[in-house]
Amino acid sequence: MERRKFTREFKLEAVKLIKERGVAYTQASQDLGVHQTVLRNWVKDFASDPQHSFPGHGQQKPEQAEIARLKREVVKLKAERDILKKAAAYFAKESL
Repeated sequence: MERRKFTREFKLEAVKLIKERGVAYTQASQDLGVHQTVLRNWVKDFASDPQHSFPGHGQQKPEQAEIARLKREVVKLKAERDILKKAAAYFAKESL
């Protein structure tokens, strides 16, 4: 069974249904065909960071983008370090 994917707009509408219109989680779950736990998670995610909630499709929160950039930089720096180690070993052998 394939995992269902929901658009950002669908999730925002589901959160509005619960928060603004006061629909109960059980009723919203039945109406939308989404489990109550999923709806609760969406509401919690939206409450923690409304502007960056439900990024999807390659969009990342600023913190996630910074982490990805730093990971790329670490890989690059490790490669440079390894090259310098090999060069130092080569020149140390040559000078003997």
